[in-house]
Amino acid sequence: MEGDNDSDNPIPKELWTIPNEYLREADQPGTLVELRYDTYESRTYAQKSKPITKRAIVYLPYEYSDEKEYNVLYLMHGGWSNETTTLGTPEQPSAFKHVVDHGIRNGEFDPLIIVCPTYNNESPEDSADYTLAFYTLTANYHQELVNDLIPAVEGTYSTYAKGTSAEDIRESRDYRAFGGFSMGSVATWHTFINSLDAFRYFLPMSGAMDYDGDIIDAAVTASDFIPDDYFIYAITGSSDFAYGQFARQIEAMIAKPSGNFKLYDDERSGNIAYRVKEGYSHDGRAAMEYTYNGLRWFWN
Repeated sequence: MEGDNDSDNPIPKELWTIPNEYLREADQPGTLVELRYDTYESRTYAQKSKPITKRAIVYLPYEYSDEKEYNVLYLMHGGWSNETTTLGTPEQPSAFKHVVDHGIRNGEFDPLIIVCPTYNNESPEDSADYTLAFYTLTANYHQELVNDLIPAVEGTYSTYAKGTSAEDIRESRDYRAFGGFSMGSVATWHTFINSLDAFRYFLPMSGAMDYDGDIIDAAVTASDFIPDDYFIYAITGSSDFAYGQFARQIEAMIAKPSGNFKLYDDERSGNIAYRVKEGYSHDGRAAMEYTYNGLRWFWN
């Protein structure tokens, strides 16, 4: 079912569905490129004792130009996946890459850069290890993200960041979003509590990490940001096995007496919107559709 957009409620009550024709190649396709960057092994990142090289897949919109400034979405994969899962590779783009092309071509969202990284650390099998991924790699990823990946991406491609210093990244946070599905959603919450100074928008989808909301609430309270400084678009499905824990976390955050989280459908009046897609479960279809809805709203 498609939702209605209006000036009083820019986030529709019902999620937009992806048109079937969007799953096929568009006539104005963007480009996928591989970006390799240097970072450090996750568990010993603070010591910087074990350098490693990693890869991200970067989407550049049709007719990308260094003369323009682009918003950036950093989009993390879930379990049993890697940096190629969401958009594919330059040689084999995914169906969702075509969705993005069509969405831009039809004016549903502005041309943007999308970065698909990975929290896989020393092995491509890391994301299949639930304990390692949930408790360690997604929790640590923010260090690599802010110190290594963002400078590599935004020092190479044209964004709103004037440079790659911590100050440059903070000053351009309004034009940067982070999102992810399942374990990627867990990474999104960790990014929120650790890197609020680098991102304004967050798209957690079907994955919780702080069921009582205490850690997330405390992180905001300890920061110098106010509720008007960030927005969370949280989405899951009614038949998703993660639904109960996800809903519990969102409800707990909203109930906090701090007032750090205000549920509303409009960024002008609140800072968290919550949508549940009836009948949707924990699968690739849901991940694509939720991300498509985030793209339709962020910066628009």
